[in-house]
Amino acid sequence: MENTTGFDSSDLVVGGRTYRIVDLPALFGERLLQLPVVLRLLLENVVRHTTGATRDQAVAAFSGWLAHGTSDAEIPFQPGRVLMHDTTSTPALVDIAAMRDALAEAGADPEQLNPRLPVDVSVDHSLAVEVSARADAATVNLQHEIRRNAERYRFLRWAATALRDVRIHPPGTGIMHTINLEQLATVFTTEQRDGATWAVPDVMIGTDSHTPMVNGLGVLGWGVGGLEAQMVMFGLPTPLRIPDVIGVRLSGSLPPGTLATDLALTVTQRLRAIGVSGEFVEFYGPGVSTLTAGDRAVVANMAPEYGATTGFFPVDRHTVQYLLDTGRDAAQAAFVEACARRVGLWFDGLAEPRYTRHIDIHLDTVGMHIAGPRRPQDLLSYRQAREALAALNFTPKAAPAMPRHPVGIAAITSCTNTSDPRLLVAAGLLARRARALGLTVPAWVKTSLAPGSPAAATYLERAGLIDDLAAVGFDIVGQGCTTCIGNSGPLPPMIRDGLAAGCIQPVAVLSGNRNFPGRVHPDLELGFLMSPPLVIAFALAGDAERDFGTDPVGTSAAGTPVMLRDLWPTREEIDACLVRAADRTDYVRAFALASLNPLWHAIDAPSGPQFPWDPASTALRRPPFACADERSQLGHYVAQPLLVLGDDVTTDHISPASAIPPDSRVADFLVARGDDRNDLNVFASRRGNWEVMLRAAFHNRTLHNALAPHAPTAHTLHVPSGTVAPIDEVAARYRDEGQPVVLVAGERYGTGSSRDWAAKGQRLLGIRAVLAMSFERIHRSNLVGMGILPLRLPERLVIEPGDRIEIDAPMNTLSPRARVPVKILRQNGDTVALEAIAAVETRLDVRLLQHGGVIPMILHEMLTPR
Repeated sequence: MENTTGFDSSDLVVGGRTYRIVDLPALFGERLLQLPVVLRLLLENVVRHTTGATRDQAVAAFSGWLAHGTSDAEIPFQPGRVLMHDTTSTPALVDIAAMRDALAEAGADPEQLNPRLPVDVSVDHSLAVEVSARADAATVNLQHEIRRNAERYRFLRWAATALRDVRIHPPGTGIMHTINLEQLATVFTTEQRDGATWAVPDVMIGTDSHTPMVNGLGVLGWGVGGLEAQMVMFGLPTPLRIPDVIGVRLSGSLPPGTLATDLALTVTQRLRAIGVSGEFVEFYGPGVSTLTAGDRAVVANMAPEYGATTGFFPVDRHTVQYLLDTGRDAAQAAFVEACARRVGLWFDGLAEPRYTRHIDIHLDTVGMHIAGPRRPQDLLSYRQAREALAALNFTPKAAPAMPRHPVGIAAITSCTNTSDPRLLVAAGLLARRARALGLTVPAWVKTSLAPGSPAAATYLERAGLIDDLAAVGFDIVGQGCTTCIGNSGPLPPMIRDGLAAGCIQPVAVLSGNRNFPGRVHPDLELGFLMSPPLVIAFALAGDAERDFGTDPVGTSAAGTPVMLRDLWPTREEIDACLVRAADRTDYVRAFALASLNPLWHAIDAPSGPQFPWDPASTALRRPPFACADERSQLGHYVAQPLLVLGDDVTTDHISPASAIPPDSRVADFLVARGDDRNDLNVFASRRGNWEVMLRAAFHNRTLHNALAPHAPTAHTLHVPSGTVAPIDEVAARYRDEGQPVVLVAGERYGTGSSRDWAAKGQRLLGIRAVLAMSFERIHRSNLVGMGILPLRLPERLVIEPGDRIEIDAPMNTLSPRARVPVKILRQNGDTVALEAIAAVETRLDVRLLQHGGVIPMILHEMLTPR
């Protein structure tokens, strides 16, 4: 067969149609089976998008990786699509609207700035649990959402008409990652190239850290910041070093009583224990075949919690069955199987590929688990909640009218554990037994059920479980992220009063993926992650300080203790209920109906290539950094530390997403501009307004700043004057004085969500470099994207007020992972010299820092004559 493409390609006939494929088995020979499947997907992508010496060098680099299990070689990765949600897409699209203005002001055509890839936006991050435990909760919450966010949604509707290939999925259509699983993911797709139809893997990126959930279907995708997504949208490849790959070998099968949530929490603890930080993770071994695609998606979803870029499961029969179960065409399912087998991407449970490192998990040993009360990796038995809370030694100031650690919020929430019908059916069966025994939830517990899919209501209704869930307070409150991302709504009055009196230390129990202090609600520091049925059990108990091995969940109507084992459904009961509930047409039908949301379609949107900014808006403002005048922050300088922070500073600490406290400076700023102090919405809803987000930077009362340890929230020390003031005011004062500023932190700086405002806020504060022991992957990328130099420290710094930091990072000498001289200039005149490592991974990172960030570089290239 004639090869006109310049690389190893072949024909594949499926269903009577002929497709071209990258012939990986012919290209890489027997060695292909030694490569992790994630690297095979990257290899296919690079071969398809490169030519000549660039392609040859890339293929040789994969051979080098196979020899050593690691590589420093860079490859250009080109995803086929981009997935965003409303609170990451809004700032990205605001940047694009502002960049169009900058182009117009420079005399260029603003419409030349358009995405070159399909962009899907899910409006899922703005639904709040204003009301719950009532039949009309979903309707009322949706009405609140549209009313509060109408201006921002009007902007999104403008973007969908003004920008090519931008598709908005309205409120109510589900959570972005569930939509990806059920509606968008194709596993294999087609593209036109060289006059032929090519069969190619579905590879994508998403502006949310939990994008790897789709890895459960064998689709390669991961989370990036909005800034990196902008580069991809405009046709720039994503350069990355060929990643290290951690293999997780699974054997055996999960024992009775355990669920996918328990495995996900176990994987999180095991991988954090070996220090995973940005590597790709791939699951292999015979145990993989015992997990359904739904099980795998739960585990893959928590990749950011276990520190990984991916949590990949290769394609197999479970993948194909999932496609059929969710209403995909049988021809598409057959196409996927044929392509995966022929291209060398089909799963083999006996294969033992080469990995950088690997661990073994015997599924038979996985028990029922929870995690917390402050980090997802802190794994506990379901019996250890009492022990973990007792260790906090909380002493009430007065006798409380409830337990000292009451369950304040009990939420079945998040794509993580509501996308798999098995988990929701398990919760419904537990609710049914509790209802039959007369158990009820105490008045101080706020309960909610927010499934990731609009199809959930249909299959739970068909299974006869909707009424059982409602009877114990778990009515559906809407389809969106809700409590998992801090949109938990108001706390119950008893909890608010008990907190104010110092009588209680309330706890959130949720089926989400993160439990950082203040994440779920700004007033809740404690939270446990767990499966949906366990959420209901803790809600019924009302007391988080329980050992469910010996303590009852509650007392029946007959006055007898009810233990957890009396309520827990068997695997056979769950299976039988799933058979009754299943109808493969639910998914397409429910999504189509939700897409017709009349409240959404009633929103008027402007038209035209440029967005008409409203100077009185408190939601949308043209950002100052979206211009061609930004300059590089590299150089040789002596800086004041603006903040000195510790370990595990999350993006929730840096740029909160939860409710705006009505007594905060941010609230004062908004109220002065006409907003209602009692209806300020969440920080995430203001990401289109840079003035709000600047003041929101580091607004977290649990954040410890060593420069001013006793300062109010979001305050720091202006060292020369000795004044403690709001962070943005101190930063402005340093700027006026011509004094550069930097930030110092410990391990895992920037862990958590992908939000680019965590980096944008730091750029607006004037921070030129962040010095930390280690960085989480997406936040590191976002810092570079905003022109901020991330420096990895060789040792922990002790910085005292008055110490200054000298950094020598000239623009013309910076290179990936370069050594950067740093000096600590002590207040007493001593000097400590050390070498930091630039956390700069690729040559593109260097270019971004030299231009001052993504936006200046894009504008510079568009305005430079060719």
